[in-house]
Amino acid sequence: MLGLFGSPRRGGNTDLLLEEMLKGAESRGAKIEKIFLSDLNISGCRECRSCEATGNCVVRDEMQEIYPKLMEADYIVLASPIFFYGVTAQVKRMIDRCQALWARKYILKKSSVEKGDAKRKGWFLSVGGSRGAKIFEGAILTVRYFFDALNVEYAGELIFRGIDGKGAIKEHPSALKEAFEAGQRLATTWQRRKKYMS
Repeated sequence: MLGLFGSPRRGGNTDLLLEEMLKGAESRGAKIEKIFLSDLNISGCRECRSCEATGNCVVRDEMQEIYPKLMEADYIVLASPIFFYGVTAQVKRMIDRCQALWARKYILKKSSVEKGDAKRKGWFLSVGGSRGAKIFEGAILTVRYFFDALNVEYAGELIFRGIDGKGAIKEHPSALKEAFEAGQRLATTWQRRKKYMS
């Protein structure tokens, strides 16, 4: 299971949620890998369209290290707080650079998955300071299309409104428990699937 930490702030609310979800998965035998996007040097997409010919991005930075992890992970969990009704800049840069994988899938008609046609799963974790009814809509659409480019099924989300200050998620009555249990369910589903396929 690949955990993508999208907050620019270490130890913030989405970090805490994702840590709990990964702990839940690990408690059921899942192998965990973490990527903190704020630690990486990832440039924005240049829209040079070179990837439409090759399926590969020509920009040589740390995103090149992330591509194989995105294509190999059985489960991907992306966590991002809401900034201006969308994901953070750190997350958006990574997603925009997956235009190469979109081109590989939809223009070149090649698989974006290293492990063949296995159906993989993705989850989105997010918090927002506003209580607005539509606060998560833009981010969820972005994440859904990101997962689609990776041949990853959008399996669900955990989203929490009215969470703003650092660590405020700890005061929520059930959020961290929900994240832990969601991780357990994901790992259990994968174990059953592996058993069925073997």
